[in-house]
Amino acid sequence: MDREEEIKRISAELNALKTPEYFVSDVHGEYGAFVHILRNGCGMVRVAIDDVLGDQLEESEADALATLVYYPHRKLPMLVEAADDADLWRIHTMKNLLAVLRHVAADRSPRSVADALSEDVAREVYVILGLEDRAPAQAPELSNDPDVQIIALCQAIQHLVIGHVHMVGDIYDRGPAPHLIMDELAKLPSLDIQWGNHDMVWMGASLGQRGCIAHVVRNCARYGNLDILTDAYGMDLDPLVSFALKAYEGDPCEAFALKVNPGLSPEELDAAVKVQKAMAILQFKVEAQLIDENPSFGLESRKLLHLIDYERGIVPVDGVEYEVTDTYLPTVDREHPYELTPEEEAVMRHLEHEFMTCETLQKHMRVLLDRGSLYALSNGNLLLHACVPLNEDGSLKEVDIFGKTCSGLALYDELQEWVYRGFRAEDEETRKRGRDIMWYLWLGEGSPLFAKSKMATFEIYMCREKEARKEVKNAFYQLFDSEEPYNNIFRDFGLDPHTAHLVCGHVPVKVKDGEDPVKAGGKVICIDGGFSAAYQKTTGIAGFTLVSGPNDLVLYSHEPLPSVDDAIRDNLDIHSTARVIEEYATPRLIADTDEGLFLHARLQKMQAS
Repeated sequence: MDREEEIKRISAELNALKTPEYFVSDVHGEYGAFVHILRNGCGMVRVAIDDVLGDQLEESEADALATLVYYPHRKLPMLVEAADDADLWRIHTMKNLLAVLRHVAADRSPRSVADALSEDVAREVYVILGLEDRAPAQAPELSNDPDVQIIALCQAIQHLVIGHVHMVGDIYDRGPAPHLIMDELAKLPSLDIQWGNHDMVWMGASLGQRGCIAHVVRNCARYGNLDILTDAYGMDLDPLVSFALKAYEGDPCEAFALKVNPGLSPEELDAAVKVQKAMAILQFKVEAQLIDENPSFGLESRKLLHLIDYERGIVPVDGVEYEVTDTYLPTVDREHPYELTPEEEAVMRHLEHEFMTCETLQKHMRVLLDRGSLYALSNGNLLLHACVPLNEDGSLKEVDIFGKTCSGLALYDELQEWVYRGFRAEDEETRKRGRDIMWYLWLGEGSPLFAKSKMATFEIYMCREKEARKEVKNAFYQLFDSEEPYNNIFRDFGLDPHTAHLVCGHVPVKVKDGEDPVKAGGKVICIDGGFSAAYQKTTGIAGFTLVSGPNDLVLYSHEPLPSVDDAIRDNLDIHSTARVIEEYATPRLIADTDEGLFLHARLQKMQAS
């Protein structure tokens, strides 16, 4: 392409409508609901089908076509089998899909359309869309397998409707299939991830950080999801299970009942309960050792195991004595409560090996590392999982990171650099500090991913009174009646307080109780709406998706989806309620985005040469 053609192409790109951006958070392993939203574009795929084919298809036919777009690999064989003439059905379906693709591509830039097309799409499709010069050399002819073409067209429609995905943290924990979500995210052509605290603890675990490993295994047991480790990631937990069953033989472990039982057999349930207790005690021990090794973390008050009064059955927490739920702790030496027994040490060494050598887990962690960060500045907005730590007066909270005091943007940058060092540093001491920072990010009071006064794991298990378990949120979550603290955050991050939004998740929004996800006069948008089934009783909905399109900023509230299998079989869809947060006076173009700044600079350089 010569210089004049390139200038013309860039100019056309700048004048195309901006790419839709989808913001999602706190999916917590709920693959079915997440993947459906990702594939239906909050209902936009069905809207496009109705716009193009509404007068040609019966509603049931439109439903089936939409389901085909969402799940082409699984729905296509069903529809082919049900067709009276499979070849004729394929011809009509490809024609309909091309019409929908043309419609969703009409207002998008040629580059974004080409990026959405997989290499399986036929060369003729590029010609139809006016992208002959962008067809890859390996693009097949239309005479190739039509089913391959249909699947590729469905995927292209998905990607064009969605555009760019911002995953604002917490892919892991609670739900049953975080590994499938990671596989799905890895396929997206345009994605960034803001690490959540639950993602960070898995990142630390993948590096063998003992505090992180103890949490991950204990939490999987608590939600009846140990099969995430054994089946999805292929880890061997037999030594742990054998140890737990032996150490707590005959112990009902009442304080360690599962949070969720996904239908485990009596034997599986007994093992999960005992593993949960074994890992909780191990967690208390290894965390105490980490606290002693890292005094700058300021977590001394979190060492509580040694304070248990076995004779009186109480433990003091924050100056108040609480009744202990369980004093049968056979692996705890009362004189040296934080020492691991030889059996516990063997279990921890085995778990370290399993996490550090699991190829699938390491692959998923590389996706998090390569496509993720603690925060992102995107098109004038600040994206982060939980908070920017604040003092009660709204000023930026200073946090000690290995003797260096930081706040706001500097805190985020310092912590992020330590995360990278944990993965990439050459010397072991620096890597260990980086690993320990990942554990601190999971539960530290000054962590921007945690945003609470304490992680009350010990109290949840060991204190009978619920008031001992209270975790006080950072002031970031207490000052939403005022805009100025958030304006100050925007200024610190180099954003315009008049136009910027802060998009975060982490704390479920209690929609059923009337809580508004839009805070601080519209400055802050909290998008944790309960994708996780465990939180839907709290929120009253089944998740939020925030969508920034060329014309407006819209928040979608979702209803639950029975299951992906039901959706595919019965052509079901997630019903979503749209709320317009902001309408733009004029449509936003690529020229108005971060990408546009880059293209404009490139155009100026070419025109000046």
